[in-house]
Amino acid sequence: MISSAQARMVANLAAASCLALLLGACGGGFNLPSLTSSPPPPDAEPGVAPEMPATIRADEIVGRWGLASFQNPADRARTEKMAREQCRNPYVITAGSSGGVIMHLADQATPQELRLKGSPSGKNYIGPAGPTPGDQDREIVSFDGRVMITRFIDKDAGTRYGNMVYVRCAPRA
Repeated sequence: MISSAQARMVANLAAASCLALLLGACGGGFNLPSLTSSPPPPDAEPGVAPEMPATIRADEIVGRWGLASFQNPADRARTEKMAREQCRNPYVITAGSSGGVIMHLADQATPQELRLKGSPSGKNYIGPAGPTPGDQDREIVSFDGRVMITRFIDKDAGTRYGNMVYVRCAPRA
C-alpha cells in the first residue's frame, strides 16, 4: 500500500512534469547564459530592404494636376480627358520641407509630406518613410512628365480609389 506522503510526492512530480511539458510546447523554455563572450547576432527583419532612391525626383511631380480615377484599364484615355478637365479645380502637389512632396494619404483629410521611394525591382512609390512598399504607399504605375498614374498598395484603398490619373495642368498665363 502507498502512504499519503508517497502519493503526494508522486502527484507533485507529475504536476511538475506536466508544467515543464506545457512550457516547452509554448516556446517558454529557459535560455541558459552563454559561456562565450560574443553576443548572439540580432534577428534581421524579413522583407525589409534598405531605402532606395526613386528614379523620379520630387520636383518632377510638384505642380498643379487634374485628377480622376479608373478601375477598368479600357477607360484610361477617357479618364485622362476627365482629369484634364479638372484643371479648373486642380490638385496641387507642393514641395515638402525635407525633400518630399505634400500629398494626401488614402482616407486622410490633411495632406502630409510623403517620400518618393525606389525598390530593387525598379518600381517607384510615394508614401511615408518606412519599408517599401508599405501599406500606405502608392505605386507610380506610369509617369511621362505630363501624365502620372498611381495605384494604392493597400487592397481596400486600391479597390475604392482605383488607378489615380494625374494630368499636368498648363501653367497659368
